[in-house]
Amino acid sequence: MVDIQRVKEERGIKLEKVGIKRLRYPIRVLVKGESSYQTPVATAELAVEVPYDIKGTHMSRFTKIVHKYKDEIHGQHFIDMLRDIKNELETPRAYAKFAFPFYLEKNAPVSREVSLMEYLCELEGFTDGENDAMSISVSVPITTLCPCSKAISEMGAHNQRADVRVVVDVSNEMLWIEDVIQAVEDSASSPLYSLLKRVDEKYVTEQAYKNPQFVEDVVREVYGRIEKLYKSTANCNFTIECESYESIHNHNAFASTSYRHEP
Repeated sequence: MVDIQRVKEERGIKLEKVGIKRLRYPIRVLVKGESSYQTPVATAELAVEVPYDIKGTHMSRFTKIVHKYKDEIHGQHFIDMLRDIKNELETPRAYAKFAFPFYLEKNAPVSREVSLMEYLCELEGFTDGENDAMSISVSVPITTLCPCSKAISEMGAHNQRADVRVVVDVSNEMLWIEDVIQAVEDSASSPLYSLLKRVDEKYVTEQAYKNPQFVEDVVREVYGRIEKLYKSTANCNFTIECESYESIHNHNAFASTSYRHEP
């Protein structure tokens, strides 16, 4: 059969990414401290570079390779998958991103009622044959209470939900999602829980009031904790952003910062 995708292309335009999006596929994710996995359904995006003189790429091969690695899409196996994509599709550069939920069992702070909290994660990377890169992002919902509101109000202070997104280069380091979640929740006015009884609501409300945090404070606190965990690793770059869904303003507040390793 004629291989149409490999037909000579005459327009002379390189395509940086050609591939598939919104491929939903079950994968396995390592759980820290246990010989077990979670098996979330990930939403995947996979692509390759198509040179100026090639018409297209073979889309079906992406799914074939994902199926091969679905039980090992972590660490070095993720890079191995990217190299397989590069070689199988005969391309200068291969790219992949997997977005998936991660769940932690949490006890309410006073009643100790058990529930699951969901955290959204993304594993992303590329290879060009000489250079490999891989990063993981973890989004953690938290509560923040405004220090200014507390300082100027006779009674109470406004609080709101915020999201903290941490992106860490894991090309040379094993990162545990649980460690990132802990670093963020320890930096908040209060963590969030899926299940709270009245005694728990009282506790988290008072905890937040005792620990007011601007978005600037949260980002700096998270930075310090991530730095202790990963900065000693060569080439371990990271980015932190906190976005607050303001309860008394018609806009959101945010702060962000990054660390870039200097060789």
